[in-house]
Order: sequence, then C-alpha cells, then structure tokens
Amino acid sequence: MFREVVYLKPEEMPKSYYNVLADLPFKLDPPLDPATGEPMKPEKLLAIFPEPLLEQEMSDERFIPIPEPVLREYAVYRPTPLVRARFLEEYLGTQTRIYYKYEGVSPTGSHKTNTALAQAYYNKISGTKTLVTETGAGQWGSALSYAGAKFGLEVRIFMVKVSFYQKPFRKLLMNIFDGNVVPSPSSLTRFGQKFDGEHPGTLGIAISEAIETVLKQNGAKYALGSVLNHVLLHQTVIGLELKEQLKKLEIVPDMVVACHGGGSNFGGTILPFIPDVLNGKDIKIIAVEPESCPSLTKGEYRYDFGDTAGLTPMMKMYTLGKDFVPPAIHAGGLRYHGAAPIVSKLLHEKLISAVAVSQDEVFQAGKLFARVEGIVPAPESAHAVAYVIKEAKKNEKKTIVFTLSGHGYFDLSAYINA
Repeated sequence: MFREVVYLKPEEMPKSYYNVLADLPFKLDPPLDPATGEPMKPEKLLAIFPEPLLEQEMSDERFIPIPEPVLREYAVYRPTPLVRARFLEEYLGTQTRIYYKYEGVSPTGSHKTNTALAQAYYNKISGTKTLVTETGAGQWGSALSYAGAKFGLEVRIFMVKVSFYQKPFRKLLMNIFDGNVVPSPSSLTRFGQKFDGEHPGTLGIAISEAIETVLKQNGAKYALGSVLNHVLLHQTVIGLELKEQLKKLEIVPDMVVACHGGGSNFGGTILPFIPDVLNGKDIKIIAVEPESCPSLTKGEYRYDFGDTAGLTPMMKMYTLGKDFVPPAIHAGGLRYHGAAPIVSKLLHEKLISAVAVSQDEVFQAGKLFARVEGIVPAPESAHAVAYVIKEAKKNEKKTIVFTLSGHGYFDLSAYINA
C-alpha cells in the first residue's frame, strides 16, 4: 500500500482569492465607531491599515486577483498537499476515510504565511516602512517576519507573554527574519504599563499595544493575523486548493473540520465550501476550539472590541468579553476572546457548527497522530485532530477532511508538559 497524496501542479494554484461575502444571502453587521456608535467610516481606519487592504475588507467582489509578486512567493510552498491519513484509519479500525490538508510545509511551518505575504506586499506598495503586530503562539509573528524580510519591511511584534517564555524557538525564528519581538504586556506602551509583571498576557492586550505603537509611529501600519475579512480572504487559497484536490479524487466530503481561534485557518478552509452548503449539499462544517477559551460555544453574539484597550472598531461576533483572560493553555494561537465576524455570522445562521475539546484529549490526539502519521501537529491543529478521531471512532462510512494548519516542532515543550 502506497501513501495516498494529492498534489497540484504549480500552475494549478489559485490565481484569485474567494470572497464569500459575494454569495451570502445576508449582510454582515458593520463595524461600529466606538466614539459615535455609528458604522465606522473607512477613512478613519487608514491610520492603521493601507488602502488596498481596506478595500478588500469592504469588498463584495466574488474573486479578487492575487498579485503576481505574491503568487511568486506562494510558489515556494504552494500548492500544499492533501494526504489520506490511512495509518490513522488503520489504527482506529474505522471505515471512515480521513484526509488532511497540510499547511505545515510553508517556510514558517503554518498557514499564517498565506496572509502575511499578501499583507506585506500591499503595505509595501502603499509606502509602509514598518509593520507592527501581535502574536499568540508565534506562528503569526514568524510568518509576518518572513514576509517583511521578503518585501523589505521592518516588523515589530508583541508576543503574548506566556507564549514568549513557553516557545523560545518561535522567538528565534522571528529573529532569523529580523523580526523584533517583545513579551506583552510590555513597558513600551502606556497600555502595557497598566499590568503587573506577573500577568500572562492575552491576544487582546497584545493587539492594543500594537495599535498604540502604530498610532504613535510615522510610516507604521498594523497587520493582523486573523479575524478580519481580508485575512480570511487571503487564506481561501487553502480551501480553493482543497476543493480542486477533492475533485481529482471525485470526493464530496461529508465533513470539513478545522481548529478555531480567531478564524483564519478555519475560514480559509471552509469558506469556499459555503456556496455548496447554500446550494443544498449535505456537508457538515465544524469549528473546533479549546474548552478553556470557548468563544463560539459559550460566547455571546454581540458587538465587542477586538482588543482589550478598546482601540479597535466594535465588531459583531461571538465573544467572551474583551477583558476575558484565558488560562495559559499551550495552544497559544487559540487564546482569543472573540471570533471573526464572518465565522460568527455563519454560526449564528446555523450554516456551520462549533465544538470544544479539552487540552488533555488534544495532546493525546496530537501524540497519536505523530506516532502513526509521522507529523507532530501544532497544538492548535491538534484540536481538529482530536475531534476527527472522535468522529472516526463512530465507524461510519463517510469522508472527513481537516486542515492540519501547521507543525508543532517549535512547540515540543508543550507536548512534554502536557
């Protein structure tokens, strides 16, 4: 028996991003200006985002062409493979077919590079000199540092403090690409100075520090690795490739699964399947999140800030509240209080579902996957693995596809301590 892997040729890589907003039978609730309570005027956001990305954020065009310089950089690692997890199937003794889309082949080991390269390009052509951002587990900070090096931009990163100390090799990777990374809360911003030295940090706090920095520095713009429409848009290269690979196998999946923190890898995987669901195809779409940070399964659907300080526009989303401080779980990329407005709306309209899994079962699933499939999943991705294993144990004759959004080779300390 040989390994079943579906590769696409470089020329089969998507040439455009897919914008699901063009096909939804409803509109997203607009972001609100916290000062007025009215819909946010795009020009106010030009202080933190370049114009091309703002245009994408508001666009209702179905397909948005991928710029040639970005395609050239994507060709380093895209298209990514679709692999049948036959060893896992055999171990479980299941008749369920399991496939995973593997994004860990990117230069920094995760899907985050897809939007980092796009955001760096659009900032470069807009005259930006410095990109400032936050990062949880470090995948986003690594990806943006790499993209900044590719397009000649300085990159500054506020990394959630608990992850800063848990994941030293992520910091080293950012440094290799000349990324300047500090733990958050930090003493570099007024907002960071409000917290004592023992605070573990949150993505919300790190976002606040990044935005405060941008507002004080000429030539700087903010880059976000998840949540916003344009970020999910860039990530649809995952789902578009996946659909093409499944077509080659003549498979319509019964279930599409991805882990969920802010929504970037989940949205990038599932959004190209939404038209199929709207047209009546019976495809279950599942977001898997941690029990300790259950924004989709236990959050409220309402307007809230994307950051802790309240510097961002207010967005309609599932949220645990901007002041929520999640436990210091090892899946740092999923420690976010809210969810992408697009994902939130899809859940509210019952087009997708969400489940939560415990940290213990996540790491047990990750270890099992490593032993039988030969890849150590990122702790975030292992959430999807854990749920897929649960489903496969039902021994139903169906096909499950999930995104393995990154490898966990920089997160081995998390596995040791789990």
